[in-house]
Amino acid sequence: MARPAKTLWDFGGQGAKPERKIWSVTELTVTVRRLLEKELGLVWVTGEVTNLRIQSSGHMYFTVKDAGAQLSCVLFRGEAMAHRDLLKDGQKVVLNGGLTVYEPRGQYQLRVLAVELQGIGALQAAFERLKQKLLAEGLFATEIKRPLPRFPARIGLVTSSTGAAIRDILHVAGRRNPSLEFLLLPCRVQGPEAAGEIAAAIAGLNYWATGLASRWSDATQRTTVALAAPPKLDLILVSRGGGSLEDLWAFNEEIVARAIFNSVLPVVSAVGHEIDFTISDFVADLRAATPSAAAEILTEGVFSSRAWVQQAPVQLVQMATRKLAQARERQEALQGRLWRTHPRRRLQEKWQRLDDLNAALGKATRQGMRAQLSRCQAARLRLGLLNPARMLQRACEKLLALRKRLAERTSATLNRRQMRLHHAAARLQLLSPLQVLARGYSITMDEHTREVIRETSDIKPGRVIRTKLASGEFRSVAVKDLAGNAPAAAKANKLDEPELFS
Repeated sequence: MARPAKTLWDFGGQGAKPERKIWSVTELTVTVRRLLEKELGLVWVTGEVTNLRIQSSGHMYFTVKDAGAQLSCVLFRGEAMAHRDLLKDGQKVVLNGGLTVYEPRGQYQLRVLAVELQGIGALQAAFERLKQKLLAEGLFATEIKRPLPRFPARIGLVTSSTGAAIRDILHVAGRRNPSLEFLLLPCRVQGPEAAGEIAAAIAGLNYWATGLASRWSDATQRTTVALAAPPKLDLILVSRGGGSLEDLWAFNEEIVARAIFNSVLPVVSAVGHEIDFTISDFVADLRAATPSAAAEILTEGVFSSRAWVQQAPVQLVQMATRKLAQARERQEALQGRLWRTHPRRRLQEKWQRLDDLNAALGKATRQGMRAQLSRCQAARLRLGLLNPARMLQRACEKLLALRKRLAERTSATLNRRQMRLHHAAARLQLLSPLQVLARGYSITMDEHTREVIRETSDIKPGRVIRTKLASGEFRSVAVKDLAGNAPAAAKANKLDEPELFS
């Protein structure tokens, strides 16, 4: 193993330079891991499990902690170990393993090789294992639970003679049913030998009451034992006061569970407080939350019967009153039926029915006559409307009205047409060229083509033109062109005088 580097304190002189050894991170981590594994080896560590993670590879990573520190742990899949399922968040455990360093992170951790529960946890695990075992054997089956007698007269009691449970039971039972007898077979209810004494007490009470210490059966069915004489006890009550899990552990022993199951007499378990559950509670025919609650359950039949007896006179009076009222109602109902079914009553109903029918017949007759009269009047009215003279008169009146409407419509149509004609003539007169000529204008046209001459360039020398005035027309011949020169023909011959025409 390499020695660590010296510091300045290792040198006596002030000016001397220290020797230095520079470690790599890997070298230092490996050295620490070897030191831990060599010096400590396998260790036992106790703490509370937290941050439990189970990887898909099957490896389990978690942390154990206490009030002052925490330690990383790893449990590899290949480790063959029991109680792997005890690792849960919040569980207090005792771990065995080797302390090492996980070099990639430089973190020291515990490689777990064994797991145990710490303190109460170990007892709880034993409790669960026995519970699952007896459950698989059928000792907890509901269908094999036996009913308790409604009015028990004598009860065998298995408990401590000096504990608080017996005082609570006797106090409650004495208050609710003073005639109830208890046969106490004292035993220890706490300690290493308590379970054996409890089982022996149950067997002893069975033997005293029935002559049988126990009854043998398979694990799934309780057989009925035929007794030559009635048992001296009605049932057995197994009880003790509250305490810790260690204090109540005697009632979680398998020997006690087997003794309760094999008991010929029904067994009631009343151990601890309401929150406490023991194996004997599951095997017994009835579980009571507390010893006092067990006494109340066992005396409930007598207590409720006593209350019923006290209320019996009042209930009898109420029942008698109710019966009388019902009889009176039945009598009144029979009297009503007799009155309704009497022959005179039926004859009176027939008379009344006859009167109703007679009145209905008269009413129907009158209504029929009125209906026929109304139909006759309506037919007469329709016949008067269908008279030929009346029809001819209405036709003539309708013809005269139509003729009058035709004349009026014809006259109105002619007037509208005349007015439209006058308006059209007036508009046509306004647009007529004659109106323009009447104001002093004229229209000049080509003699041959009858085209209107609008510009001087359209006039050629020698061309015959026609001029239309408001009261007539005249023809003329162009003798000069636009420059004022006369054409040759025009110069040689004089034109005739223009010929006027209308």
